[in-house]
Amino acid sequence: MPRTHSVSPDASKGVGFGLAAYLMWGCFPLFFALFEGIPAYEVLIHRVLWSCVFLMGLVTLMRRWSPVRAALRHPRRLGRVLACAILIGANWGLYIYAVETRQVLQASLGYFLTPLINVLLGMLVLRERMQPLQGVAVALAGVAIAIQLMMLGEVPWISLALAFSFGTYGLLRKQVPLDGLSGLLVETLLLMPLGLLALAWLSELGMSHFLADHRSTLLLIASGVITALPLLAFAGAARRLRLATLGFLMYLNPSIQFLIALLVFNEPLTPAQLSTFMLIWCGLALYSWTAWQNRPQES
Repeated sequence: MPRTHSVSPDASKGVGFGLAAYLMWGCFPLFFALFEGIPAYEVLIHRVLWSCVFLMGLVTLMRRWSPVRAALRHPRRLGRVLACAILIGANWGLYIYAVETRQVLQASLGYFLTPLINVLLGMLVLRERMQPLQGVAVALAGVAIAIQLMMLGEVPWISLALAFSFGTYGLLRKQVPLDGLSGLLVETLLLMPLGLLALAWLSELGMSHFLADHRSTLLLIASGVITALPLLAFAGAARRLRLATLGFLMYLNPSIQFLIALLVFNEPLTPAQLSTFMLIWCGLALYSWTAWQNRPQES
């Protein structure tokens, strides 16, 4: 009789969690576009503070303070966690700036670039061996950036900064023995004193939008919850799915952002930008093919 393959309920749940996470991330431009008139740096301050508060509540409800306390008991080992915190904070702030200045296409390109940056960083930092098709994929990304530089006369710095900050964050995060929820809480805890000082400084200067009106206050508080929810869904997906499956789902995020930039924010797509995206998409196709060919075989 022919063999039939059924999808396990756990895997189906994992796909559901993964879709939820990447759909939420993909729709982030719609949320952060609501902060019109509030500077990106102030949104970032509250994103850090309220993420920390929300995560502390979650960790308390889930009774998962043990790894957090264990990490905080050894401050000398927190160097990599602090570096992760700075990188993710910079990534968040830059992303908010990209949305506020209606450069969502650049942000989308940055997240399309991230897997290829991961391959490059793995080769340069971890001395990982780059497979031939991966090398071609990274080269296509380099050609795409060169085209933007020559045809537009500018480096897509937002895209590159987002890709390198998130790629380097992922590189360092792998070396930190903390799960996603505990790790993010420790990262935001390390940033919290700086966030509180910045909030006090803004309040002293009369530049704070917090408590200025109900809408701004609720949006700033919600930024923390909105930050944490997709991370929780992603953690649920990561526990149930193979990395190759997660990798394919990952392209939903920048694809949705790309469509939002064109259809909602009406950002112009020049021929040079379109050629850049096409080269990146070709590179991602090669990268995905390589990942699929090297996936663990099931018996």
